[in-house]
This record gives sequence, structure tokens and C-alpha cells, in this order.
Amino acid sequence: MKDQFISRREMLSRTSTGFGMVALSGLLAGASESIPRPHFRPRAKRVIFCYMSGGVSHLDSFDPKPRLRELHGKPMPVKVERTQFNNNGNIYGSPFDFAPGGKSGIPISDLFPHLRAHCADDLAVVRSMTSPVNEHAQGNFFFHTGFPFIGHPGVGAWTSYGLGTENSNLPGYVVLKSGEADTPHGGVGQWSSGFLPAQHQASIIRVDAPDPIPNIRPLEGVTVQRSRLDFIRTVDREFANATRHPAPVEAAIRNYETAYRMQSAVPELCDISGESDATKRLYGFEAKNPMTRAYGHQALLARRLVERGVRFIELTCLPQTPGGGQAANPWDQHGGLEKGHRHMAEQVDQPIAGLLRDLKQRGLLDETLVVWAGEFGRTPFSQGSDGRDHNPFGFSIWLAGGGMKGGTIYGETDEFGYHVVDKKTSVFDLWATVLHLMGIDHERLTFRYAGRDVRLTDVHGIVWDELIG
Repeated sequence: MKDQFISRREMLSRTSTGFGMVALSGLLAGASESIPRPHFRPRAKRVIFCYMSGGVSHLDSFDPKPRLRELHGKPMPVKVERTQFNNNGNIYGSPFDFAPGGKSGIPISDLFPHLRAHCADDLAVVRSMTSPVNEHAQGNFFFHTGFPFIGHPGVGAWTSYGLGTENSNLPGYVVLKSGEADTPHGGVGQWSSGFLPAQHQASIIRVDAPDPIPNIRPLEGVTVQRSRLDFIRTVDREFANATRHPAPVEAAIRNYETAYRMQSAVPELCDISGESDATKRLYGFEAKNPMTRAYGHQALLARRLVERGVRFIELTCLPQTPGGGQAANPWDQHGGLEKGHRHMAEQVDQPIAGLLRDLKQRGLLDETLVVWAGEFGRTPFSQGSDGRDHNPFGFSIWLAGGGMKGGTIYGETDEFGYHVVDKKTSVFDLWATVLHLMGIDHERLTFRYAGRDVRLTDVHGIVWDELIG
């Protein structure tokens, strides 16, 4: 399947005519003309990706290491690899206590009391994740696209391309944000469609804005707008016919139509006035911390998007972290880790636990796969006196629902939580497993680009069979 391209400047000039920034943004993914068939029976129909930008410390969340407390303040007894800032101190024991959760007894730290109390038996914790990169922007691109640089499609775009959307009024891939600056390092390129048709890139919805998508509300009567859109479609169709239907033009035409339909679908989606007070409490709407409420709003909209058939939804963390952390890397505590991680966990713990519980009680968790991850972990030794540097050699993520075997742990790091010692795995295996659960053979989901059939998992990827329920 070969694609043809025109310049971005030319493409934007064509798609912006008469329809404002809704089409110009290029972030409005359109519905596929037909829903592709999965390769085999799917276990999951949709994915919610809770991305923890900045690098959560696995040693303080889901991978307890008592040895670090025993040796706190002493030099590392093994070779220390060069780190991002190379300001490496002594062993840093976790300031957080761990306790078993649920019947499975999965140990979870005090950072996540709601997950530990209510959701431990739904989690499949992977403790042996690795990354080939040790820097935020590259790490974010690698985790989303399988490549540490801009230009490749993100996992949400691949999912939309492979399966389409079940709702013609909404895109197949949506990113939820609560502020202007809460975009991970690397920018919106990690959510792009890359070389895939443009209708598969993410639609960004601002949950805290009067207009969740710029210009989503028509500025003129529907009849006038429909006439204008029909005229643009006619002109674009003539151009498409004359140029033998290049994919960017076809995608622009579909984006116009999807944007038009979204003008009613998105405001209805974002209107949560009909949600019960009990549901809002579950997601943390009554929490004192405004960041908890904001992330809870994202999580609630994620459930509503799932109900409306959107294939892939990503939630983003807020950058405002009173205890430290950079705007684009809110979990990135090179100093003040205890305070910073506590603030970030307070932001996401109750909303994510509420999301899992809400999906479960509505019968949606079995067909919805929830993925929780950051781009890498943190070092077992300190940076400065009370921070941790980046550690790509071993860290933890977890998955829940959508065919995963809950209450399980996969892989292991050494006694310091530094390097993986059992079942070493990577993002390629993660996305191979996610696609498998959605009924897609990751080796068959390809797109012809630059002379070869490119795929999300490149030339890698092994499905985690033992974690599939």
C-alpha cells in the first residue's frame, strides 16, 4: 500500500479553506470509510493509556527493594552506569512503605492507596520493562512509536489504522489534556499519524476549556456551514480525481466530514451534568487537590469515550507539581523525590482506581485494556541528596482488563532494582501484546513506507502469552 505526499505547507493551505482551525489543526482524526476486520477474535475492543510522563520510580511504586533500605546511604556495590546528569550519590532507600493488596497480595506502595485497596487483583504488573534511551523526548517517542525520533506513527494511530472507529461521529484516537502545557517532551509529534493517512492522528480534547476543541462550535448557521462544506468537498473531490486520489487529500476530505459531525458529538461527550454525584466522587471530583479533580475529569471522559466506541484514548498528567518536576516531565524528580512523587500520585491514584472500578461495575473492563506506564524508571542511588536519576535498565508498568490476567507479576529486577534479571522485555513486546488482545497480529499490521513494510513493533515484539487470562 503506497502513499503519496505533498508539502505540509500546501496541505495546510488546502485543508484550512472555509473551515477554520478545526480542519487546519490536523489533529482531527476522521472515521474510516469501513471498519477493518481484526485478524482473530479480540479480547479487548478499546485501550486507555494512562501515560506517566517523566519516569515514575518503580522502586517507590510497584517494585519494593528492602535491600535498599538496609544499605541506605552506602555506596553501590555494583558498577554504576553513566546517568543522564551523572551526579550519582549513594544508595537511596525508598521513603515509602509497601503493603500487599487484594487476594493476590501484589505489593504496592503508600503512593497508591486507592489502587492497592481496590484494584490490586486487576493489575498485571510488569517489573522487567527496559528502554534503549535515557532521555525524555527520545523516551516518549520510543514508548509511543517504537522509534526514538519524530516521524513515525504513534500506537494510537496504528490502532485506528488497523481497526478504525466504531463511531463515525468521533475519531479513533483521542488524547485528553487538562492544561495548555501538559504535553510530554517531544510535543504532539508523538501522537501523530506519521506516514499513515492523516485521519489516524490524535484528536486532542481539552477537558478544562469552554471549547474542548478550538472552533468546535459553529460560528454560523448549520445550513450555511453545510453548504460551504459541500462546496469545499466538491472542489476537493475534483482535485482528488485529477491527482489520482493522493492519501493526504483523501484524509483531508474525511477530516472535514468528521469535524462537522464532531460539532455535536464532542459537546455531548464533554457534558457530564448527567453523571451521578457518586460517580464523580469515585473519580475524585470532591478531592481537595485540584490536580486530582482535573485528572479525574480526564478519567471520567475516558470512560465516556469507551462507551462511544473510541479505539484508543490517552490521558496526560498535569505539569503543576508543587513538590517539583518539570512542566513536560511531571514525574521527573531529580531532587525532592518524596514530596514530588507524593503530589503526582495524589493526582492520579484515586481517578485511575475510580476508572477501573467504574469500568468493572459497568461490565466494560473485560473489553477495555488499561495501560499505565512512563518512559523509564529511576535509579536505586540518589541524585544529590533526595532525588533519583533516569534508569532505563529496568522499571515497572502495569496493565488491567481487556484479557489480561489480573493479580500477576511478570519479570524481575535485581536486589537493587537496577537491572532486569528475569524476563527482560521492551515496549515492542508491550505493543505486540496490546495489538494481540485487540485481535491484531502485530507482524501483519504494516504500511509501505520508504521502500519497506513498516510496523509499530519494527522487527521485534513477543506477545506476553503468560499474562493473557
